[in-house]
Amino acid sequence: MKEQRRAKKIAMTPEERDAFLAEERTCRVASAGPDGAPHVTPLWFVWDGGALWLNSLTRSQRWTDLERDPRVAVVVDAGLGYGELRGVEIQGTVEPVEAPTSAPQAFADKYANGVVGDDGRHGWLRLNPEKITSWDFRKMGQ
Repeated sequence: MKEQRRAKKIAMTPEERDAFLAEERTCRVASAGPDGAPHVTPLWFVWDGGALWLNSLTRSQRWTDLERDPRVAVVVDAGLGYGELRGVEIQGTVEPVEAPTSAPQAFADKYANGVVGDDGRHGWLRLNPEKITSWDFRKMGQ
């Protein structure tokens, strides 16, 4: 995985990043459309410390885009004022996973009071990070 080169002073530690990704609920997924144009959509996710798991409609434009070109960038961010901004960008490739072991329960714990559901319309995508960039502007005053 590529190391973050810029803004190391405000980068999150791995522990800060893991805690941030555990607490935030919505990411923005950027894929490439059929003509190469960016397609960005909000989505719920879970982070397992090594991969980002996305639960997506299998008949969505996002799923179609990612089947054709698995390269993706995902951003999770928070903060209202400039000095409060923090976030994580993960770049890599996704792969569909038919029966993930821990992602469904982690997803249910985060979003559905622990109740695992399967409506037959959603599938799992595992984002394997190639580069992770983070920032926490609250560190600028330190």
